[in-house]
Amino acid sequence: MPSSITRYQQWIEQEIKKQHYGKTPVSLYEPIRYLMGLGGKRLRPMLTMLAYSLYKPDVKNIVRYAVAVEAFHNFTLMHDDIMDKAPLRRGKATVHKKWNVNTAILSGDVMLVKVYEMLLSVESDKLKRILKAFNACAAEVCEGQQWDMEFESKPTVSEDQYLNMIRLKTAVLLGFSLELGAILAGANEKECRALRQFGTNIGIGFQLKDDLLDAYADPKKFGKQVGGDIISNKKTFLLIKALEKATGKQKKLLQDWLAAKKFNKTEKVSGVKAIYDTLAIPSLAEKKVDQYFRKGFRSLAQLSRANDGKALLVSFAERLIERQS
Repeated sequence: MPSSITRYQQWIEQEIKKQHYGKTPVSLYEPIRYLMGLGGKRLRPMLTMLAYSLYKPDVKNIVRYAVAVEAFHNFTLMHDDIMDKAPLRRGKATVHKKWNVNTAILSGDVMLVKVYEMLLSVESDKLKRILKAFNACAAEVCEGQQWDMEFESKPTVSEDQYLNMIRLKTAVLLGFSLELGAILAGANEKECRALRQFGTNIGIGFQLKDDLLDAYADPKKFGKQVGGDIISNKKTFLLIKALEKATGKQKKLLQDWLAAKKFNKTEKVSGVKAIYDTLAIPSLAEKKVDQYFRKGFRSLAQLSRANDGKALLVSFAERLIERQS
């Protein structure tokens, strides 16, 4: 791993530990410290810092703003976990499981307030632009989550509808993370847009990869319940394509699994994965992941600079493609 990436990771963790969200009631603020302390890939703050490093060397000066993006991301996770009734996050109990639903809602709310507080120290000439971009992104994330919930009761979801949902729910925040770093560094609008598009497209690829890993990852590495999407009949890219391609007995078997009210979880995961394998769904998903990563790299190629920062950003993004957890 490049030494700059390691250094940036250390700065991110140090800044997270430094953040003071509040003291009392302890039950309101402790869940925030708990969730932020669970670790994770820290992908979004890393992208902010890597984008900044394309233009300026003093990356440590913007770590606070990079961590604000991570705090917003964790706010969305805290609330998403409630909606998804998820038992685990990064291999540990989710906040609503460890405390309760009401506490998780309120702790998430105060996290969002703190994100704005963290951003308020941005230089005044950049603050309005950053807040406008952040607000647009945050609204889109909520739109994506709403679509995701509505898809649960929708009998059919098309591939295009699904790709738009994950663009909103997941990918636009990666795009904003890069855009934020570029704005903070004083980049022009064209380069900010190219970085945002790069982040959005790799974000779609990242979520498609997550769909694949949810079904096929090593449970020891994944940190979440493997097969959780299958158990809950979540309309992922894999299920959508399987429903499109399945015929005859396979289609009936898949529909039986989806309709079953009582079932052995292990048997359902194995049964549905067997159908996916027969239909070559994992291969289709891999191709779609590759398509979006390639699209992202074409946007990145629009940047005029060819320095160490760009090479580092490319290297970091390429590692996302190969991730197994």
